[in-house]
This record gives sequence, structure tokens and C-alpha cells, in this order.
Amino acid sequence: MKLWSDSFPDGEAIPAEFAFARIDPKHRVALAPNRNPHLAWWDLPEGTRSLVLICHDSDAPSVPDDVNHPDREVSTSLARVDFHHWVLVDLPPGLGSIAAGEFSNEVVPKGKPGPETKHGARHGLNDYTAWFAQDHDMAGEYYGYDGPCPPWNDALIHRYQFTLHALDLERLPVEGRFGAPQVIAAMQDHVLARVAISGRYSLNPRLAESSVGAA
Repeated sequence: MKLWSDSFPDGEAIPAEFAFARIDPKHRVALAPNRNPHLAWWDLPEGTRSLVLICHDSDAPSVPDDVNHPDREVSTSLARVDFHHWVLVDLPPGLGSIAAGEFSNEVVPKGKPGPETKHGARHGLNDYTAWFAQDHDMAGEYYGYDGPCPPWNDALIHRYQFTLHALDLERLPVEGRFGAPQVIAAMQDHVLARVAISGRYSLNPRLAESSVGAA
């Protein structure tokens, strides 16, 4: 089972085209194009009836106290947690690929609609739903893909993993309003194989690699 992207090499910087925010010299950050990256797959295991795609940031700060404060930096020693950016289920295995921008092509305040989406697939809620819950201008239900937006004062370059799961189920048994935890639980004992690629992204201008991701 193989997975790759024409949008960025595995393990390398993710271009700002595929991020929620980009570095801005005047205002630190600005909204980015927020396009989903291209992904393609082949050599699926026999018996694959659907695919689940999950993108998560494994480097989200576990404590928000220092996040985006101009007089401090989020330490690399801080414990990190997962932040889910994309949950896509019931994807037809014969599709073969997802085009760049096919499922997301901009930042939508209050979130994109769901769960129904293209190709008969369904989107789950991503973690911007909880992140913006107290923000009057942004609060809403964020279905589908919303790209990287790590703290601009984080000393750590964040890693974003795109994992494709091949299932023996045509339709995952989750209904209504669901997110990554419900999908991960429902997939148990139904995963024939999984494969992942990853990319890096930073909004901290101090970090040399961020200049690649912010281009």
C-alpha cells in the first residue's frame, strides 16, 4: 500500500498554499489559501471496501498559556498533544487520488459544511471546532480540511501526518456529528492496512525551515 503527494515531498516542508495561516511581516500571521494537498494511493490490499484519511498535528501544545504571546516562546520541552486537521471516511478505494484544492480551497469562518462531501464520502469535524469555540467571529462546526496554523511563537517545527487506512467496510459505522476519536474507535478490527506521509510547518520566523513552508 503506497501513499504520496505531489504537493510536498514526504518529510519536507508543507507550502503555505496548503496551510490555514502563513507568516506575514507586518501582522506576524495572515490567512493562507488553505487548500487541501494532493494525495494519491495505489497497491491497496485485497478486500479493501473503503478508505479513511486522517491528518493530525502531533506537536500541538498541551497547555495554551504561552501560545501566541509576544513576550514569550512555547518551549520545545512542553508536552505535546494531537490536533486533528482532516477526518474523511467512506472514501471509494477506486478513486486513486485527491486533487489539490478538491475538498478545501479557502478559510471559511465558522467552518465548512458537512458531513456529506464529494464521491459519496463523509467529513468529520476537525479540532478547529473546539479551538474557535469561544471566538465570536470564528466559532462554528469545522468539517473537512483546515490546514496548519501552529503558534507563531512556537520553538518547535510542527509535524503533520496524513494517514490512509484501508478498511473492510464500505461504510464506517459513525453517524451525525463525529470526529477523529469516534472514527478511530469505529475502525478497530476493520483496518486491513495503513500508510502515512508527513510534512513540516512553522509560523515562527526565527526557525530557518519556516521560510520554506511560508513561501
